[in-house]
Amino acid sequence: MDKQNTVLYRKYRPQKFNEVFGQEHIVKVLEGSIKQKNIGHAYLFSGPRGTGKTSVARIFAREIGCSENDTIEIDAASNRGVDHIRNLRDAVVSRPFDSEYKVYVIDEVHMLTKEAFNALLKTLEEPPSHVIFILATTELYKVLPTIISRCQSFIFKSPTKIVLKEMIAKIIKKEGFNIDNESLDIISFLGDGSFRDTQGVLQKLISYSNDENITHEETELITGAPAKILLQNFIIELNNKNIDKLLVLIREASSQNIDAYIFLKMLVEKIRTILYLRFSPTLHNKIKDDIEEDEFNFYIKLSKKSNGINSKLLSELLKTYSHMQYSFIKYLPLELAIFRIFSNNIEHTD
Repeated sequence: MDKQNTVLYRKYRPQKFNEVFGQEHIVKVLEGSIKQKNIGHAYLFSGPRGTGKTSVARIFAREIGCSENDTIEIDAASNRGVDHIRNLRDAVVSRPFDSEYKVYVIDEVHMLTKEAFNALLKTLEEPPSHVIFILATTELYKVLPTIISRCQSFIFKSPTKIVLKEMIAKIIKKEGFNIDNESLDIISFLGDGSFRDTQGVLQKLISYSNDENITHEETELITGAPAKILLQNFIIELNNKNIDKLLVLIREASSQNIDAYIFLKMLVEKIRTILYLRFSPTLHNKIKDDIEEDEFNFYIKLSKKSNGINSKLLSELLKTYSHMQYSFIKYLPLELAIFRIFSNNIEHTD
């Protein structure tokens, strides 16, 4: 395999509805409408970036028999003015080249100006019978309500870590690689609810790997993520309110060139999980299905202790993340947060 030329997000972009991950609630409806020949004239796909909106739009166009010549993609971020939409309004009148329909996919539709929205609205109200619009947006609240009311609206969900792990495992298998569970956890976390971003992280690891095995040591090195044992030790000392050991662990993380943002993001997620387990028995099984057994047991054990891990700690850690971007010493905001949280444990002398 030519690792340098393999672009995973393109290579593994779904081509059929049955290849779409995590959006079954949308795929089922679209497949049903096609089967019943109940095709709408306008659809609105909204949801976080990298969740498959444009991929599903392209699949939908193909499934209704629309050729590439008759599938027109428009980036509203760079074609946002009223003149652009007026040109579009003139173009939709022409018949398709070699299909029954012409499908216009307008990405980032929320970027249109108010005047452009109003021009688009006129076309949506009385579209030619051969035209279908698919509008896609990451910021639904910026789309005019009158536009939304003219469309069949579908909300794309961010994939869970389980769904992302499933996708990674399938890609890894097809690429002829092996991967350990800790790497799966790290990659799915760093994907941040985006299929495209997850594949981007995986791309780096495949390009770096000297063999066909991706280990957690490689994953930690390339991504800047902390080792599981380092995070667990840090959480234990947070629970023990041991400032001395916490500062030593921060220094260790810094010396290992562990990314401070990633360290804190992963820490916040784990603290949040512990609090979930403490206060919501209903979520126990769901959480257990999402993580390794040894890690789940670690969380459960800490959830039953009520020392340093609490909502105040989680709140302080969230504030700390926003302060990191302004600090020339990236770990300093975390150190200051520890001083604030556990200041009562420090003996003050004049």
